[in-house]
Amino acid sequence: MVEESRPSWENPMQFVLACVSYAVGLGNVWRFPYLCQMHGGGGFLIPYLIMLVVEGLPLFYLELAIGQRMRQGSIGAWSAINPYMGGVGIASVVVSIFLAVYYNVINAWAFWYLFHSFQGTLPWAECPLSSNFTTYVPECEKSSSTDYFWYRETLNISSSIEDHGGIQMGQALCLVLSWMVVYLCVLRGTESTGKVVYFTATFPYLVMIIYLIRGVTLHGALNGLKYMFTPKLSDLADPKAWIDAATQILFSLGLGCGSLIAFASYNHHNNNFEKQAIVVSLINSATSIFASLVTFSIYGFKATFNYESCLDRTQLLLINTFDLAEDSIKNNNLDDWISHLNASFPDKFATISSQIEGCDLESELDTAVEGTGLAFIVYSEAIKNMGLSQLWSVLYFSMLLMLGIGSMLGNVAAIITPLRDSAFLTRHFRKETLIGMMCLFCCLVGLSFTTRSGNYWFTIFNDYAATFSLLFIVLIEIITVCYVYGLKKFEKDIEVMIGHRPHWYWKIIWSVISPVLIIGLFIFYIADYIMGGTPTYQAWDSNLGKTVTKEHPPFAQAVIGLLLVTSMMCVPLVALITFIKKKKEQARESKISTTAS
Repeated sequence: MVEESRPSWENPMQFVLACVSYAVGLGNVWRFPYLCQMHGGGGFLIPYLIMLVVEGLPLFYLELAIGQRMRQGSIGAWSAINPYMGGVGIASVVVSIFLAVYYNVINAWAFWYLFHSFQGTLPWAECPLSSNFTTYVPECEKSSSTDYFWYRETLNISSSIEDHGGIQMGQALCLVLSWMVVYLCVLRGTESTGKVVYFTATFPYLVMIIYLIRGVTLHGALNGLKYMFTPKLSDLADPKAWIDAATQILFSLGLGCGSLIAFASYNHHNNNFEKQAIVVSLINSATSIFASLVTFSIYGFKATFNYESCLDRTQLLLINTFDLAEDSIKNNNLDDWISHLNASFPDKFATISSQIEGCDLESELDTAVEGTGLAFIVYSEAIKNMGLSQLWSVLYFSMLLMLGIGSMLGNVAAIITPLRDSAFLTRHFRKETLIGMMCLFCCLVGLSFTTRSGNYWFTIFNDYAATFSLLFIVLIEIITVCYVYGLKKFEKDIEVMIGHRPHWYWKIIWSVISPVLIIGLFIFYIADYIMGGTPTYQAWDSNLGKTVTKEHPPFAQAVIGLLLVTSMMCVPLVALITFIKKKKEQARESKISTTAS
């Protein structure tokens, strides 16, 4: 199993940083804070940390052990464990291809925003003027300047997924640039990746520290932090909170994609991966919590700014309508003034009642946003209201780039390592050519996400390409190790590598708790998908200046179905093909024996 000529990391620190750079990604920045907001603030940390201990950490340990013991990519590793299980590795590669194809689009968007940050005035800071140069573009006025820049200037989004539109050249060029950067980072394998991760793994922390210092000094930041650290323990009775915690741990650590197996396959045979698994898992979770501090301080600033702006607009409306003194209304409770004026001047008040906004700080803080909405709209809106906004914009989008590129290095390694393990491919293609062809293929497919309907397809891939599939892959991995390969044999392998057998805790988790937990998650997702009815998506309505819910057309539902089953089907298909081959070999051997006798 051990290849003496196999390249290795220069030192254990490179391996740890590679794992940190891969595991700590955009999900820590835009998914975890959203889940905290949805499930009781700081109270969500309880199920999250429990799931880290009983699910994330043990499975992370298991994948590192497999990679280091077999010293092959996912396909070779699982085929070596059992020939019938080679499909698990192929399934991981398929999922990694799906991830690589759409994930690098995020880096393209980050490049786009970064390039636009070097302007005297940020282009999303205010609405552009219409063709008559006297009024603002109506679509922007109905939404906001940040929404307009994202949906119209960046995506130039269509009104539905059926309206494909053409490729947006700016986005396409940024995507090509993103793939060129990834190619250069992985070109020389561990030699180049090992150097790059020193930067991709550490730079985001520097930016987050700077942002935290700036964030907590912003007006209203304490409102956001107070919101985060005020646990709503009643929310813990909701099973969805526990399911989301388990899912977040599983996906944020990058389990099931084959990346961890690929990285660990370049370790020295006696590397102490046990300590490294614990360290990386704890760093990943600590980063999620740390990023939430930054995000909630920004949330607090944004919510307070919007709340006070709402108050100012309402006060100005009342002052102009009822000819009031400015000081008199500002020194008193606005709600009391509204009630008083409504009672005293009902007819006059009725003429402006539709223009009075409901200003509520708690409602602003309750507005949960995840994914691209948080990364490219909420943060952009907060940044434009900061002093030296260009500086904060450059820092923020540079951080997003480093997080995205770090995760891409893991995704690409999960694809390239099994390909380079293939004697046929390495005999016919140089390493640089093989990596180049893979990057070119993913880039060409990824161009479909730069069309006017590309964001809708991006959302489909983000929601369905690595949900059921990864749960299924991780479940088969655990069952294979514990009940096909054999837990006793796996223990001995670990003892050979690190000098001692795994603690009884790991064995109980692997053999009982993790399989039961993942089966429960799998059932939940299937039931949720079936009971959810026709899948829907959020389409941008330029006339309303906001998103509206639409049902996916049949062809989009077919793509969703393919994304759900394509990778999973690799497992039974490979097992069936292997079974047929063995039967044919047995029949041929039997025929030769009969002829000889």
